[in-house]
Amino acid sequence: MLMSQSDRAATLFYQPNGFRVLTPGKYVTCAMSGEPILLDALRYWSVDHQEAYATSDLASRRLLGGA
Repeated sequence: MLMSQSDRAATLFYQPNGFRVLTPGKYVTCAMSGEPILLDALRYWSVDHQEAYATSDLASRRLLGGA
């Protein structure tokens, strides 16, 4: 069964002021919680780690060295 673009995860390249879509999709997965984040709702990511976070709290924990 083929998955449509809206059914799969996107692959992004995270930049300081935005991100570039490398592989189209509807969402990315939070690096800390594992929950899907719709691209329209993505607000927090790390350029250095190249990963996304669902909330500012999760992003802060990761960037301060928490796992």
